[in-house]
Amino acid sequence: MKPGSDERTLIIEAGLAERHYWRDLWRYRELFYVLAWRDISVRYKQTIIGVLWALLRPLLTMLVFTLVFSRIAKLPSEGTAPYALMVFAGLLPWQFFSTSLTESSNSLIDNSNLISKIYFPRLIVPTASVVVSFADFLISFIILLGLIIWYQFLPGWQILALPLFITLAFLASLGPGLWIASLNVKYRDFRYVIPFIVQLGLYVSPVGFSSSLVPEQWRLLYSLNPMVGVIDGFRWAILGGQAAIYWEGLLLSFTVVVFFLWLGIRHFRRMERSFADLI
Repeated sequence: MKPGSDERTLIIEAGLAERHYWRDLWRYRELFYVLAWRDISVRYKQTIIGVLWALLRPLLTMLVFTLVFSRIAKLPSEGTAPYALMVFAGLLPWQFFSTSLTESSNSLIDNSNLISKIYFPRLIVPTASVVVSFADFLISFIILLGLIIWYQFLPGWQILALPLFITLAFLASLGPGLWIASLNVKYRDFRYVIPFIVQLGLYVSPVGFSSSLVPEQWRLLYSLNPMVGVIDGFRWAILGGQAAIYWEGLLLSFTVVVFFLWLGIRHFRRMERSFADLI
C-alpha cells in the first residue's frame, strides 16, 4: 500500500482460511449475534400467544408426566421432593436438548441462501440455533421458580453447581447437533428421523421418573445416555439433598458428551467445504 493511500492489497493464499478458521469465528461474531437475534425475534412472531408457548409446552408436559408416573403408576419421587418439581427439574434440560437438536439439525438447510453466497465459518449457524433454544430454556426457568415458591421448597448449597450442569447441557446439545446438521445437508432423510429419536429419548431418559429406579447393575450402562448425567445433575443441584447423584454415571455421561462434541466438530469441519455445493 502506498503512503497516504487508502488502497489495500488482497493476498490470496491456499489454506489461509483453514488455518485462521477459529480466528474467523471471533471475527464473524456479529453475524452470530444477528442470526441468533433473527431466530429469536421470528420464533413466535406469527403465533397468537407468542412467547407463552415457551412456558406452556413444558408446563403441559410436566402435568401429563406427573399424572401418569405419580398418580397412575405410583412411582416415588426423589426423597420428599414434590413429584411435579422433580419432573420439571428433569424436563428443563431435556426440553433444551431436544429443541436444540431439532433446530440445529435443520439450521444449515434453513440458511442455504446465506451459505451458498458468502464465506463465513459455517459452525456459526448451528451454534446460533442452540443459543436460540437456550433462550427458551431461560424463559421456562420461570416455571421452575414458580414451583419452588408454590411448594415452598428451598434449594440447598448444591444450587451453586447449576451453572456447571447448564454448561454440560449446552455441550450435550451442541455435539450431536453439529454432527446431524452436517449429515442432514447430504442426507435429507435425517429431518424425518430426528423427531422419532427425540420422542424415543424422552421416554428412555429419566425425565418423568427418577434414575434411581433403574436396577443398580444397569445404572452405569444406562449412563451411556449422556442426558442421564445431565438430568441427574440438574435434579441434584435443584433438589439438593433430596436427590442422590450417581457420580460414576455422571462421569461416564460427561465422557460421552465430550466424545460427541469432538465427533460433531470433527465431522462438521470435514464436510464444511462441500456444504455450498450440496445445498
